[in-house]
Amino acid sequence: MPEEGSAVFPRFLVAGIVKVSRVAVVCALGTTLAGVLSTTIGAAAVAQDKDTTKVIRIGAGPTGATDFPFGGLIANAISNPPGSRECDRGGSCGVPGLIAVAQTTANAADNLRAIARGDLDLALSQADVTAWAYRGAGAFANEEPMDNLRLIARLYPENIHLIVRADSPIKAVTDLKGKRVAMGAENSATAATAKLILSAFAVKWDSVQMKYLDFTVTNDALTKNTVDAVFVVSGAPVLALEDLAARIPIRLVPIAGPAADKLAQVFPFYSRGVIPGGTYGANQPPVETIDVGSVLVGRSTMDPELAYGIVRAIWHERNAPLFKAGHPRGQFMDKSLAAQDVGVPILKGADRYYVQNGLMEAPPAGAPQAPAAKPPTKAEVGPAHLLPTRPVRHTLRQFISLFSAS
Repeated sequence: MPEEGSAVFPRFLVAGIVKVSRVAVVCALGTTLAGVLSTTIGAAAVAQDKDTTKVIRIGAGPTGATDFPFGGLIANAISNPPGSRECDRGGSCGVPGLIAVAQTTANAADNLRAIARGDLDLALSQADVTAWAYRGAGAFANEEPMDNLRLIARLYPENIHLIVRADSPIKAVTDLKGKRVAMGAENSATAATAKLILSAFAVKWDSVQMKYLDFTVTNDALTKNTVDAVFVVSGAPVLALEDLAARIPIRLVPIAGPAADKLAQVFPFYSRGVIPGGTYGANQPPVETIDVGSVLVGRSTMDPELAYGIVRAIWHERNAPLFKAGHPRGQFMDKSLAAQDVGVPILKGADRYYVQNGLMEAPPAGAPQAPAAKPPTKAEVGPAHLLPTRPVRHTLRQFISLFSAS
């Protein structure tokens, strides 16, 4: 997922949706101050029903990235303020008394840190970095395991983009050697995923001129030719990349071949994907890549009843058109994959919904709700009882040694 927010759009998103450059951006309430908006909404709601109203915050990612509008769509789907019409009468199908407010955030990795600290209630992130953060592995090896992270839902596949100027000699990942590559902000989710891609393709990190640039400045960097390539992890079409394609001719570099196949084979959060032709210009052909799941994450302390209601609202049949109309990635939301094993326990309450709907098996009687997070010495990728599952052939340590390029 891309990094850094922007002052171009207001920081908070709520209900209404307007189309902007094929991407849905959720309308603001007229303020950019998080505290002011939260206080205003909260006070109004409490005035209506102080016993039943709850306000929660969703970390939605940076403007220009796909998770930004999706955070607003989720807030819309799960909210059901006091006085709303009932779902079966054409009203909200969200959680009764809940007001969800989505806010811009720096990047997917910082979203996880904010969830672990208790600064956010929900957040969008990438499945791969969520697994690393939970285990204290990979890009999070120097941090304590965030063992209070819990998965609420896998939402849709994000695409790993590798973008160059149209006249660039870079044709494959291996051509990045010696080149200036924008990796995303330092310690971000995009940087972690980009390094993993380089390692998988046997590109030594010290052979690449890594540039740690915020998402908001990468377009200018490629436009001004101060970088040769840019990594972006976000679901196509990405608004910022559409804008870039309107400024200069660009080309997508395939992330394909045996190394990509290996990644998709070993880890359940990766899969082979294709960025559709014409996404960033009429002449752009379909391009093979690696997809990673966009996930909604919460904290283990969330009320199970609230978690159940949130998941039920997201996958309510009446909210499906909301997501599909809000962004093209909405059509890729797949309820059957919502509880996919990505190596992070399902939030208590959310698991009850998935078990009831046959989307995951119930944990064995007497089994703990979640395994303890451990460093990657012997930890498997994920708990074996979650469905759907994929055979795990490598531990995290084996993976790191297999693809180490540092």
